[in-house]
Amino acid sequence: MKKLLFVFVMASLLLAACGGGASNEPVEIRVWGHQAPAFNEANQKMFDDFMAANPNVTIKYETFPWDVFIQTIQTSLPASNTADVILIPGGFTCRYAAGGQLLEVPADVMTVDAAKGIFFDAPLGGQTCDGKLYGFPAEYNLEYGGAYVNPALFEAAGVAYPPKWDNWDAVVADAKKMTVLGSDGVMTTAGMHYTNSDQLFTYFLAGMLEQGGSYFAEDGKHFNFNSPEAIATIQKLMDMAQTDGIVDPIIFNGDSEWVGDSFAQGHNAIGVLGSWYAGDAKIGYPDLKFDYVTLPPLMGNEHKFVSVGGWGYVVGKSTKHADIAWKLAAFLGANEANVMFFNSKSATIPAMKSVAADAKYVEAVPFAAAVLPILDAGAYQGNLTDSDQLAYEIVYPTILDAIQGNQTAEEAANSIHETANAMVDSAQ
Repeated sequence: MKKLLFVFVMASLLLAACGGGASNEPVEIRVWGHQAPAFNEANQKMFDDFMAANPNVTIKYETFPWDVFIQTIQTSLPASNTADVILIPGGFTCRYAAGGQLLEVPADVMTVDAAKGIFFDAPLGGQTCDGKLYGFPAEYNLEYGGAYVNPALFEAAGVAYPPKWDNWDAVVADAKKMTVLGSDGVMTTAGMHYTNSDQLFTYFLAGMLEQGGSYFAEDGKHFNFNSPEAIATIQKLMDMAQTDGIVDPIIFNGDSEWVGDSFAQGHNAIGVLGSWYAGDAKIGYPDLKFDYVTLPPLMGNEHKFVSVGGWGYVVGKSTKHADIAWKLAAFLGANEANVMFFNSKSATIPAMKSVAADAKYVEAVPFAAAVLPILDAGAYQGNLTDSDQLAYEIVYPTILDAIQGNQTAEEAANSIHETANAMVDSAQ
């Protein structure tokens, strides 16, 4: 621990030394991010602090709606027409690093070995490409292991609160008690809403791992999505809707009654969603009372999961002020006090180990205590060729179609397997 602290202190001293060099000429640094209230408020405070300490620097912070942001990155990075610093989504860094559109973190700012001691493996994996460090993870993207629970709906159904579930069957048993149908037979309250895009993708991969399987083929590029473990996971996801009746997947999915808004409006009692939503929920629904609790493994006795990594601060190759851009990126993502502020303000899970272990963080984000014990069980998801296409165009719609009763588990697994491997082949 002392060695880690020494490395971090030395890195901080080097960061303080780098920057605009001897010049105090005015410099404008552009930063891109997506529009998310909690993220935006936290970042703006840190930008103000950075500009106060570096009066020759002006930060122009530009945010975009999600779809526009992704399109902007996809078109601007290859054209070398981008912001100096980008808060980039998980899974995107290595794609653009491989194309030469991002700068590698200078060794005098932070080395890969130093980063391994500071950050958890899963989020760091999203910023490490071919053994080289390209950015600082801002948070640990965790769509697994936790759920939002509504105390009022538990109380109304006579279900013990807060819940302490020993296994997945216990979760389903409680969810069945809280499922409500109207007089016309239409579901008005889902006992548990898990049929969102990120959750179906995350739990599909985790379900295979929890059973001891792997989703990668032997070559590490293609996929093994029609394995017995894959079929069993899809069947479990189907049974909760079709047999247990805890969610109507026609009404509750990624496009209708999205899990976060649905939960906030009292339309589901257990909302399976990443802990990141809590920050937005507190802003958008200030009177909402909720807790965030641990979910047991879906398919096994031990938590095993992968993560897209998480949002991270990277520097575009086209920057004309690389030294100042890296100074800012490190100020945001490698300064422990600022990381603590960002994760506390945005209610995100820390990528930095020391922040996750700090009692002050748990005091600021008490619900995060539900998932902190499982962070070491996560790994980076690996090179999925095109993670967005795989998650949102292949896995999610196919499994949702099966849950809605249009395919068997085996048919869905075979379809995902064939389509995903065709995606890999077309990219080579």
